[in-house]
Amino acid sequence: MTQSTFRPHRVVVLALDGLLPFELGIPHRIFGRPKDAEGRHLYEVVTCSVRPPGPVETDADFSIQVENGPEALATADTVIVPASYELGPVFDEGVLTDELATALARIRPGTRLASICTGVYVLAAAGLLDGRPATTHWAEAGHFQRLFPRIKVDPDVLFIDDGDILTSAGVAAGIDLCLHMVRRDHGSTVANDVARRTVVPPHRDGGQAQYIHRPVPEPQLATTTAARAWALGRLHAPIQLRDMAEQEAMSVRTFTRRFREEVGMSPGQWLTQQRVERARHLLESTDLSMDQVARDAGFGTAQSMRQHLQAALGVTPTTYRRTFRTAATVPAVGGAQA
Repeated sequence: MTQSTFRPHRVVVLALDGLLPFELGIPHRIFGRPKDAEGRHLYEVVTCSVRPPGPVETDADFSIQVENGPEALATADTVIVPASYELGPVFDEGVLTDELATALARIRPGTRLASICTGVYVLAAAGLLDGRPATTHWAEAGHFQRLFPRIKVDPDVLFIDDGDILTSAGVAAGIDLCLHMVRRDHGSTVANDVARRTVVPPHRDGGQAQYIHRPVPEPQLATTTAARAWALGRLHAPIQLRDMAEQEAMSVRTFTRRFREEVGMSPGQWLTQQRVERARHLLESTDLSMDQVARDAGFGTAQSMRQHLQAALGVTPTTYRRTFRTAATVPAVGGAQA
């Protein structure tokens, strides 16, 4: 792509009164890092308000000076709505204010939309999520479902990618969501580099079930950390539940219960998830044959891998490789959607 035609993907973050400064900073940190081989930023991140430029109140003891008004929304390739503690009728009644409705009307058709935490209320009140899956902070999931019964709420995941609309769980799950979008746009190598520089894992295990309040285990009780590390080092080989339990000197029953408490899923589900992630990485970053990828990821056969990836991702390994090997080698997205 030549200098004359290069244009970074424009991410516009909508700052609403009562916003959480931490969440507002997530898109700027994650999307502000990726560069192409020539050192050009792959994304341009802009913050805007629903009003003319000026201060926006936060949930902290300071306000933020926002330099762009709602007209910036019309220039976006991706719009992100972080959470706010002052959504008023949006949160209480599921209805947009006139000011917010007017601002959202500026967004061009086909623009990718994303929300962090309770920012999803804005997308829902705009009618953009009817009949579609979405998530939000686990503490608000029940209220959100009652307010918007036509939305398929999943309270147990960190984020949901439904193509042109993505939603995340609470607060730090916004990091997971933004890293996922970078990965979707440019492949795992770019996303992993951003994660490394941000000092966060490129992909977190489990879902919100890990963070829902439950009694804290007694400190003297062992965890399943060593078993997971052992399994990750031999995903290519057969792994039995009793083998993992032996790493922690637990019975299978105790290990399975403790594993669910800590990870939010069964050991078998976790192993499958890790093997899917290994297969994704190999499909994106290598030219290994499907049979070799399947063996290295622990699926044994290409047919088994195909079935698991189809179930987890909705696409075949061949389609996944074609999509993400291309994304990983193209230097920029320009203004196009992923």
